[in-house]
Amino acid sequence: MPFGELPIFAYLGNIIDVLLVWFVIYKLIMVIRGTKAVQLLKGIIVIVVVRFISNFLGLNTLQWLMDQALTWGFLAVIIIFQPEVRRALEQLGRGSLFSKTSLPEEDERALTIEAITKATHYMAKRRIGALISIERETGMNDYIETGIPLNANVSSELLINLFIPNTPLHDGAVILQRNQVSAAACYLPLSESPFISKELGTRHRAAVGISEVTDSITVIVSEETGGISVTKNGELYRELTIDTLKEMLEKELVNTSRASSSARWQWRSKKNG
Repeated sequence: MPFGELPIFAYLGNIIDVLLVWFVIYKLIMVIRGTKAVQLLKGIIVIVVVRFISNFLGLNTLQWLMDQALTWGFLAVIIIFQPEVRRALEQLGRGSLFSKTSLPEEDERALTIEAITKATHYMAKRRIGALISIERETGMNDYIETGIPLNANVSSELLINLFIPNTPLHDGAVILQRNQVSAAACYLPLSESPFISKELGTRHRAAVGISEVTDSITVIVSEETGGISVTKNGELYRELTIDTLKEMLEKELVNTSRASSSARWQWRSKKNG
């Protein structure tokens, strides 16, 4: 039957079908956002583009290689990203896959920044060592699983209590996801960079290490001096004031989410190469 002769219910059925498919795709994208699967999705897009270009230019060998990558890629995705697939199915079973967040993202970021700066100021004055890593686009679930899961709303009081000396969770890193304290006492990879000052300890080396493998921002409070430092993109920024820390977090977490294509800004800090 020609499309123009379909009854009105068939039209509505097709529209609902398309809308449901797009809704499911959107929710799946929201699930993988902030995980390593995002990099995988980008890689798949590159392979597909190269496949079409090689077909257009008649590059038979390259086209064959891309065909093999796409043919076996689905199985590889299931094997490599088994934890993410399991997590998505668990969310679906709990009914949280299609749930809404309670706060807009900007409000969540603002609350997170306020809690971090207030807790950092308190701990720096009392020389309480701290290591707080904030997840951005690259997922940190592999490191979260090394610690003790909390899944609690972030607050300055909670952050301070987690790092009080001689408590069960004070040793290790706290990892934040959006406005949630996901886990405490987490192990972060230590940087092997020879340019890190010998006077710095394991906290600073771990903060640099996680910034080398993810796009996270990590705040460090020195237990010896009470100094505040931040790591980002493999670089360490030391001896920061609380105002500079707050400005950094706002520019990186709030302004970047508003306009990811904005010009890079300069941190007013002393940089340790």
